[in-house]
Amino acid sequence: MRVSRSEVLTIPNGLTFIRAFGVPIFLWLLVGENLRGWAYLVLAIGAWTDYFDGKVARWLHQESKLGAAMDPTIDRLYIVATIIGLAIKSYIPWWMVAVLIGRDLWMAVMLMIYRRKSGNVFTVTFLGKSATFNLLYAFPFLLLSGHSFWGQVAHVAGWSFAIWGIGLYLLTAFGYSRLALTLKKDS
Repeated sequence: MRVSRSEVLTIPNGLTFIRAFGVPIFLWLLVGENLRGWAYLVLAIGAWTDYFDGKVARWLHQESKLGAAMDPTIDRLYIVATIIGLAIKSYIPWWMVAVLIGRDLWMAVMLMIYRRKSGNVFTVTFLGKSATFNLLYAFPFLLLSGHSFWGQVAHVAGWSFAIWGIGLYLLTAFGYSRLALTLKKDS
């Protein structure tokens, strides 16, 4: 894909790049330095930029193929890095890591099949964005969970978002898989 400079240097892509830089910073803060509050802030900024990059792109008429490809890729990196960091610190169980990473590996195979048949990538759906939204909001709450009253509230809110997010994540995988496996190859 050939991309012009004006397509790369946009405000929405800048927000997406900020989110990308947050991935290693989050891991360093949480796992390396055990700075839970700062790690929380990085996750919150990541969720915020994920929400606003698409809205800003549409508002400023700066939608781009690069942005459309980068956004879900950075979302996956964020989710994988976050769940691994949270599992290492025992905020979430390892089965959640296995389910979410297993789903993403499955989707990588489905994407290859779909791309081979259609020459395109999956179009991000509202359901897919909802799944990512729920997961990206679950993780900061789970990070704040603890034994205090507010820690318990954060725990319940985090698991509520996580359960919805995992359910929607698996449902979107089913939908994308069905699309990839039933599509007839273009001649």
